[in-house]
Amino acid sequence: MTTELWLLIGFFAFIMLVVTGAGYVFVLRPAEGGGGRPSESSLLHGSEPEPASTKDLLARMVRHLGEAVPAKQGEVSALRQRLISAGYRSPSTVPLFYGLKYAGALLLGILIGWAVVLVREDASAALLPAIAGAGFGYLLPDRILRSMIAGRQERIHAALPDALDLLVLCIEAGQSLDQALMDASTELKRACPDLSSELALTHFELRAGTTRAEALRNLARRNPNPELRKLVNVLIQSDRFGTSLGPALRVHARYMRIRAKQKAEEAARKISIKLLFPIFFLIFPCMLMVTAGPAIVQIFTQLLPMISGGQ
Repeated sequence: MTTELWLLIGFFAFIMLVVTGAGYVFVLRPAEGGGGRPSESSLLHGSEPEPASTKDLLARMVRHLGEAVPAKQGEVSALRQRLISAGYRSPSTVPLFYGLKYAGALLLGILIGWAVVLVREDASAALLPAIAGAGFGYLLPDRILRSMIAGRQERIHAALPDALDLLVLCIEAGQSLDQALMDASTELKRACPDLSSELALTHFELRAGTTRAEALRNLARRNPNPELRKLVNVLIQSDRFGTSLGPALRVHARYMRIRAKQKAEEAARKISIKLLFPIFFLIFPCMLMVTAGPAIVQIFTQLLPMISGGQ
């Protein structure tokens, strides 16, 4: 029975890794150029790259599966916004994501049910594990997408002070905000490709005729990062009231660094509280065992014969 249990656990872990890898390759892999990965220019213009033949065939199958199952318009709009927040702006990513969820649910449900039938030799016992596996396969892409969005927003947040410094330098050198956004995007292409692509997309929207306020609001809608939205509000207010952008951005950059310093100090103060549990329940028993263990052993080995002899 132990061998069968370990076989089932290993099989389940293998299928989970396969589904996770497929979701990472086809939907949630970061946008980079070359090697079949979507380049920055293709994401900005909404065009799809040219993947390898095997990947193209699998992606088409998964996308057709996602298109075959209808979904509510509200859910599609919310999912598209989440995919945009993760850096995927191609229209085909929505049916591809749905297809990945359905394919993962079917694959895990069928394979786990089949494994239970082989181990237990009872079809009725495979119903509950198959349902659990299907639910896990259906929810796994959402969890991966959520972690990808959080990671991307953290990278954007970390690069915002440098972007603000570049914007201040460009604006104080006499450039307009549109050109400053493009220059900052070019300089940040290697340090932070995520923020670079967002600034470049905002610049392209401005060149396409979108008003400055609307283009900046679109930047805030695509990214739920609160610090980036504060920066957008500063730019919109400065543009609306005609104030100078250089001092406003410099003050906002100083504010962001103060906030980062305060968060670091807060995290440092929390360390002592967080260390109470591992120190008290893990480190302290080990130290007690090492220091007092030999003495306790000697006490028992010497006192027990004396007590038993006295009795």
